[in-house]
Amino acid sequence: MTRGNHQELVYQDMRKQSDSVKRNHQDDGLSAATGKQRDSEIMQQKQNKANEKEGWK
Repeated sequence: MTRGNHQELVYQDMRKQSDSVKRNHQDDGLSAATGKQRDSEIMQQKQNKANEKEGWK
């Protein structure tokens, strides 16, 4: 029994997904420390916003 081109189509889909992930995580020119600091600030803002929504102070 042959597989036809199903396996090839699956590989193409996997390549498309991995390419889109690579495009979304491109290096934005920041050092590792600067990137971590930026991410930390973003997460703090999100947490503060969530806390305000729930009524935390």
